[in-house]
Amino acid sequence: MKPFFNLNKLFIASVFLIAATTLYSCKKEGTGGKATVNGYVKHHSNPIPNAIVYIKYGATEFPGNDVSIYDNHVTADANAHYEFKDLRKGDYYLYGVGYDATIFEAVKGGIGIQLKRNNTVTSDVPVTEG
Repeated sequence: MKPFFNLNKLFIASVFLIAATTLYSCKKEGTGGKATVNGYVKHHSNPIPNAIVYIKYGATEFPGNDVSIYDNHVTADANAHYEFKDLRKGDYYLYGVGYDATIFEAVKGGIGIQLKRNNTVTSDVPVTEG
């Protein structure tokens, strides 16, 4: 009499199911989601128009000044507003670089954020001299 379940086939199917579930749930931060982060680049309360905002996926701590290690960037508009769309849930670090015309100095700085699935987070990017 043949067994109702073939243990080898059941084992292979179980391994495949576990592997598929693991791969699906381990999507890393980055694009391909439905979350958005936006805000303004500000030096104290002064908006910094046309600043460049860099984003590092998978980080909430400052990854460094070398902008080549960041994953993407946008240029803030004339009102200092920036926006990144279509992000997956996870950790991100925003790093802004601009020029404060009120003090005639370059400014830079950043902030770590966490995004949940399908939400919009408003976070100003604080910058300072130096």
